[in-house]
Amino acid sequence: MTVIVNVHEAKTQLSRLLAQVEAGEDVVIARRGEPVAQLVACKPRGQRQPDVLKGKIVIPDDFFDPLPEEELVAWEGK
Repeated sequence: MTVIVNVHEAKTQLSRLLAQVEAGEDVVIARRGEPVAQLVACKPRGQRQPDVLKGKIVIPDDFFDPLPEEELVAWEGK
């Protein structure tokens, strides 16, 4: 089911509208009777996978060595 509300009602009743979205309803926000936005439920985020990249990323030993002068100049925009 789709609920249509005007901008003023959306601003004053946002919590109630979010509860309706959580219950499965779509909410359309209109300005002067013309739809301009739609509130819909977000897809649930997947679970994070710790160590998913372990062993796939290698940081070279010279990673923290000072940069050559020409690279420093390029980074500093001089």
